Amino acid sequence: MLKLKPASFITIAILGLSQLAFTPTAFAKNNQLQPTTSIQATRYQQDAELIKHTFESQLYTLNASTAGHYGLRMFRQTLDPKYSAAVWSDMARVASTLNEIAAEIQTPKQAKAYGQKKLQYYKTKGTTRTQMRYEVTKDKPEYLFLGIDLLGAMARADEYGLKHKYNKHLHNLIRQFDFKPYATDPEMIKAWAAQLANQVYWLRQLDEQDVVNDFITAFQKTYPDSQDKQLSDQQYANKIYGLTHIIFAASEYYQHPIDTKEFAWIYDYFDKNIEQILERTKDDVVAEVGISYLLAGKLDSPTLADTQATIAHAIDKKQGMIPSTDGDFELRKGEHRNVLAIMLLNWQGTNAAPTISQQPAVFKDLPYGLVKK
Repeated sequence: MLKLKPASFITIAILGLSQLAFTPTAFAKNNQLQPTTSIQATRYQQDAELIKHTFESQLYTLNASTAGHYGLRMFRQTLDPKYSAAVWSDMARVASTLNEIAAEIQTPKQAKAYGQKKLQYYKTKGTTRTQMRYEVTKDKPEYLFLGIDLLGAMARADEYGLKHKYNKHLHNLIRQFDFKPYATDPEMIKAWAAQLANQVYWLRQLDEQDVVNDFITAFQKTYPDSQDKQLSDQQYANKIYGLTHIIFAASEYYQHPIDTKEFAWIYDYFDKNIEQILERTKDDVVAEVGISYLLAGKLDSPTLADTQATIAHAIDKKQGMIPSTDGDFELRKGEHRNVLAIMLLNWQGTNAAPTISQQPAVFKDLPYGLVKK
């Protein structure tokens, strides 16, 4: 499905559930319209429910990682215990990763060997992004061990109020490496912007090395706004993806509201460049921009309204989901963009959940290796 571009004024009138008014940024500002009317909000909620039905009717046909990704986000949005099994799938993934690392990795040399195995995935993929990642990481394979696996799993366990039974050993592994060179390398940022944003905040969350400000400074130098037009669409999307993940990571992934003053530079950029963002990035990135505004409570923002209208229009009503850019409707591949669409179109606030202290029923049977903090 074609994405509507905000440069031209188009209003779409389609009967029934699919009836959505697409109001581009310039028109909304010039005519001082309310960004989202109550009728639009209701239709957006219906759109979100349509996607939810598509995924939840088949959720447990998906692999544990994908089902866990979806279920955790929906639990944090709704606090509905029906997502407990999906959250348990995510816990099991975390436990499996940390069990393997605790058992097999004792030294930096072993960490590099672990990363070398993971590097083969990137070597065999032909996309521009994966090839960039392979080239920049092949001389530092331990980054794949530390950043992609260890930090992510430890941070998620921490969010649940859990830790691994060999937590001290895992923290010692983190301390074997200086993360600052990864976080401040322009070539690493060009390949891994969103992931690095997550990882520097995870390090802070775990009371380890704090390189958040170093990363943000390096990111701004790598992607100065004055050079946007010189970026390929792939690199421009990487920039926007990095910006949204700074906000997401600061919220500990939809758990806490965002202080708009701290990230005013990001919101100012989004407001000034929303037309370019809608033109040059995919639906998942557009949805993330919109969710950034919801996290900050900027509910009357025309930029938010633009992202919502764009994402609502992207839904294929017959299939009940947003397809990929090449028209693919595979649930596993489309889960990321579609769960983001659900959140964008029917936002229900932030919740620091689930945790073992507040929702003990979710955690009554902990996967082997995880214990209460």
